[in-house]
Amino acid sequence: MSLPQTMTQIEITTPGGPEVLQPNLVPVPVAGAGELLIRVHAAGVNRPDVLQRAGQYPMKPGMNPIPGLEVAGEVVGLGAGVSDFVVGDNVCALTNGGGYAQYCVVPASQALPIPAGMDWLHAAAIAETFFTVWANLFEMGGARKDQRVLIHGGTSGIGTTALMLCREFGIEAFATAGSAEKCAVIRKLGAEAINYREQDFTQVIAEKTAGRGVDVILDIMGGSYLNSNVAALALEGRLVMLGFLGGAVAREVDLLAIMAKRATVTGSLLRSRTREEKAAIAQQLREHVWPVLAAGRCLPMIDEVYPLAHAAQAHGRMEGGDHIGKIVLRVD
Repeated sequence: MSLPQTMTQIEITTPGGPEVLQPNLVPVPVAGAGELLIRVHAAGVNRPDVLQRAGQYPMKPGMNPIPGLEVAGEVVGLGAGVSDFVVGDNVCALTNGGGYAQYCVVPASQALPIPAGMDWLHAAAIAETFFTVWANLFEMGGARKDQRVLIHGGTSGIGTTALMLCREFGIEAFATAGSAEKCAVIRKLGAEAINYREQDFTQVIAEKTAGRGVDVILDIMGGSYLNSNVAALALEGRLVMLGFLGGAVAREVDLLAIMAKRATVTGSLLRSRTREEKAAIAQQLREHVWPVLAAGRCLPMIDEVYPLAHAAQAHGRMEGGDHIGKIVLRVD
């Protein structure tokens, strides 16, 4: 397959606001051993991209400085040792950065075939959120049928994905949001909506569960919610933290409450997991979730689509907090 020598990618010129995202012309990357080169047709926008752009994401040495953690596109190059894919395959993939570009290199073990009948935009909205939700809610959190969970930020990409999977697997879900419109979406996804501007979620959980609490909490707020989250947990409940919109440091933590409930408080960053760990998550998704997507259920909710050149506008949309579901970049 004949490929161009150069491509457009969106770079973070300096830490700052959305305006620091600027296009640049660079050489098309080459797939290394165990990697795919993907002609990107669409790329998802995620909160870690926004944090990275603002200089607030813990970037480790060797991490790709180009934003973009999930893509959908066509395989146009194979690295040595790749046998599960061929040139021409349509895939969606979890990247290690670099998704805001016309071409992107990804480990083959982090790519999955696009479910039958799914378009590029929806396929680009799968990897980061489904990998994250599966690894944190179902694996680390141990959410199972007939349990109760609480999802903070219920209308985010992570939130909507978590709620759809809870409904699919018979898990009773509660979710927080900050408007009547967003609460209506949560109810349509089969969960109990809690408007955090008008209600205390710990009180609602106590009332709705007869004081028992929830088995798992998926949290994006961090420090400011820690004590309230522990209060909402059931005995031996699990609090799994994904973000720190409410602060990365928790002060005056009630350790006695954690001990009394034998609670587990944990969290993770998907990007810093090893290639082997991400490959294992991909296989779990292929087994448990891909048949659901292929049947037309739990499809990603798309909020807005922007051209790649308008990545700054996409970030502004996410930071504005009004989005419901996923924001996606269309790559021409």
